[in-house]
Amino acid sequence: SRMQEKHMRIRVKLLDSTVELFDIEPKCDGQVLLTQVWKHLNLIECDYFGLEFKNVQSYWIWLEPMKPIIRQVRKPKNAVLRLAVKFFPPDPGQLQEEYTRYLFALQLKRDLLEERLTCTANTAALLISHLLQSEIGDYDETLDREHLKANEYLPNQEKSLEKILDFHQRHTGQTPAESDFQVLEIARKLEMYGIRFHMASDREGTKINLAVSHMGVLVFQGTTKINTFNWSKVRKLSFKRKRFLIKLHPEVHGPYQDTLEFLLGSRDECKNFWKICVEYHTFFRLSD
Repeated sequence: SRMQEKHMRIRVKLLDSTVELFDIEPKCDGQVLLTQVWKHLNLIECDYFGLEFKNVQSYWIWLEPMKPIIRQVRKPKNAVLRLAVKFFPPDPGQLQEEYTRYLFALQLKRDLLEERLTCTANTAALLISHLLQSEIGDYDETLDREHLKANEYLPNQEKSLEKILDFHQRHTGQTPAESDFQVLEIARKLEMYGIRFHMASDREGTKINLAVSHMGVLVFQGTTKINTFNWSKVRKLSFKRKRFLIKLHPEVHGPYQDTLEFLLGSRDECKNFWKICVEYHTFFRLSD
């Protein structure tokens, strides 16, 4: 039992929905677990990925590499962390490895099912048809129907069933790698590609959603983008308690006040969103 105290088994749900157990020392930093996961997967382009977990308020937060796991995850023995794409490049063609593109396709598959990747029924059916081609190969009506009965790609997918089958017939001969690439090509053009909403309200109390992308900080009303603050326009991002503040360069704000203010649900949510913004800014402003 003395030995057991020194080790803790942490469950990580991978992008293919399998769950792996990782042995780590309770006091070790997040990076130790991240490194183990990358090693287990032989993942070369690991910078795009992270491990996320649900906190007490039950929204997803990223595991921090430099902080002890037990200071971040409550009851780590019972928690399930999950591997996820953290940074979405505007052009997934920049991804060097076929395996990375495969993991990105799995992330988009997860986003479709969780209704995070909002798109038309037609686009959803097309995405699913490429995922099918990647997973089960060429179209075969009986096989397709059985597979779609057993596997859910979309809430209420029976409505789109015929459309999915129709699209799948057109992909005959396409390799899994080509199919994954098609999934990324279609998804990257969508407004909601890689977007994660953080609920907030503006100064007038109007409910909005904040998000961050490679371009900068985005403001949505429902799923409609109403504003983009490009990194080049932003002088400083900060937070005070629940208030998230965007300071703009004086020459760009024009009719705006030079500091925009948004209210999030709590200080923790505010800090969490601020941190993600800072990491995104750093990641996409790196030259290499």
